[in-house]
Amino acid sequence: MKGVVFDSFGPAEVLRLAEVPRPEVRPQDLLLRVKAAGVNRADILQRNGAYGSQSFGESNLLGLELAGEVVGVGSEVDDVSIGERMMAIVGGGAYAEFARVDRRMAVRLPGNVSFVEGAAIMESFVTSVEAVSHLARVGHGQTVLIHGAAGGVGSACVQVARALGAVVYATANASRLADVGKIGAATVIDYRADDFESAVARLTDHRGVDAVIDFVGGDYLPRNLRSLRPGGTLVQVGILSGQQVASIPLNLLLHNHLRLVGTVMKSRGLDEKRAMVRRFSEDFLPLFMSGGLKPLVDRVFPLERAVDAHRSVERGGGFGKVVLAVD
Repeated sequence: MKGVVFDSFGPAEVLRLAEVPRPEVRPQDLLLRVKAAGVNRADILQRNGAYGSQSFGESNLLGLELAGEVVGVGSEVDDVSIGERMMAIVGGGAYAEFARVDRRMAVRLPGNVSFVEGAAIMESFVTSVEAVSHLARVGHGQTVLIHGAAGGVGSACVQVARALGAVVYATANASRLADVGKIGAATVIDYRADDFESAVARLTDHRGVDAVIDFVGGDYLPRNLRSLRPGGTLVQVGILSGQQVASIPLNLLLHNHLRLVGTVMKSRGLDEKRAMVRRFSEDFLPLFMSGGLKPLVDRVFPLERAVDAHRSVERGGGFGKVVLAVD
């Protein structure tokens, strides 16, 4: 089969299409003919060598999420048939014509969702449900601040929070303010022109929000904590700022009994990932059928243009996910 490989760490240009072995199906696996694969920042970090080795998970190939058609079923799988449409999270290997999928990491693609849209769902929305619902415990009538709200995961967080009945305040660049507003944010703050800490204080009459979901880190951290009400929760999902060290106002953390929780899917154990997929599937997957949640695709590139897809993610400024389409 064809798959995207790289021989050394480096810029997007190290990626190339090559002939690679087709994965073998184990008893609890599905084999999917990949129709589309989502592109995530974790793929770029891996390509750059951030994880220390090319292999992270079950495959040397990049790609953490995909949508496709079942062409093989493991001997212990009794609830999936050949030809079914599925979307899944994988431990690598999505940038290819075929991928091996753990059955418990896969869900059926809703009938009204295309393969390309399905490839934009799993990593973003499973992560968002974990951050907003499970860790931040956002509920009806609460307030939540979501940073990076035009990105793949950020836009999913906005939708999940809105589906839970929360009031959403979000940050985005100026060109995406209207887009983020259309998916459920009550107020969208231009993070370059406005100070989000002051804006949150104004919007909440200085009470603070119940939760903050952040992908930036760095000097956002103390400002996020100051934006929380007493007892509030900050969920740190990423560090797009690149700043590994940040200042924490411990006096505020203690006095206001705040919760600071870090989460990332890629390094979690398989049982934890399965539990995350189960929570998403049981409580939020039906909302894609009803229209309560919508996959957001920014750009689509063919598999052989993985270099351009990575460049697009690195440039930023889009709305939703970048997806690779596989013939």
